[in-house]
Amino acid sequence: MDKLAKYQELVKTLLTNYASDDVSDNDVEVQLILDTERNHYQWMNVGWQGFNRIYRCVMHFDIKDGKIWLQQNLTDRNPAEELVMMGVPREDIVLGLQAPYKRQYTDYGVA
Repeated sequence: MDKLAKYQELVKTLLTNYASDDVSDNDVEVQLILDTERNHYQWMNVGWQGFNRIYRCVMHFDIKDGKIWLQQNLTDRNPAEELVMMGVPREDIVLGLQAPYKRQYTDYGVA
């Protein structure tokens, strides 16, 4: 399996596992957006709670230039470390949710 296909599968597996713990109901839907053509992967909550619109991107990954970019994480989980445990080298994970000047101080890739 080539690197891109491997990373696509790992990100899909991770998001699917995370989202399976989220609670869907009649008012708020848990959505997984897995775009393997453009390499965008999101876990969303969409719906209504009473009069409040819920439209939240809980977690977002992109794969670009051979690296997995963590763009959003609204959980207490550490998906970057879980990807490392799944075999992804630290330098192939970019914390896109961190400002570019801060990335050099993380244990992960810089871009």
